Amino acid sequence: MSARLNSAQPYALGLFRVVVGLLFTVHGAASLFGVLGGAMGTHGGTIEAGTWPGWYAAVIQLVAGGLVLLGLGTRGAALVASGSMAFAYFDVHQQAALWPIQNGGELSVVFCWSFLLLVFTGSGAFGLDRLVTRRTADTRQPAAEQAPIAA
Repeated sequence: MSARLNSAQPYALGLFRVVVGLLFTVHGAASLFGVLGGAMGTHGGTIEAGTWPGWYAAVIQLVAGGLVLLGLGTRGAALVASGSMAFAYFDVHQQAALWPIQNGGELSVVFCWSFLLLVFTGSGAFGLDRLVTRRTADTRQPAAEQAPIAA
């Protein structure tokens, strides 16, 4: 049973990455463009450009979430996304109470740890990272073997 599950691991990880990336991207799009109900607390509106930290967080959500969704530069994008969610939790939510269930920070915590997992696991299956890596490996020329020079 374990061998069968292990063989499906890259595909499960790829689907996990797609879902997490899509959800993160949607949050950014809602805040920046007012789609899908808009930014939280604006009744369908957007966050004013340049507003700290909300607008910058939305840009990170849109860009990093899109990159994670596509599986392109997954580890770097996931690191930035994880850091932004850690900042959101400690700067915004933890001021209200210690535990996420008390301060409404559950989503920030789940996103933070999900992206941190992707930093260490990579994109899994279905990611553009694999195509780039494969293409780079195909174009590299093997180094010519050098014979030792006799003195």
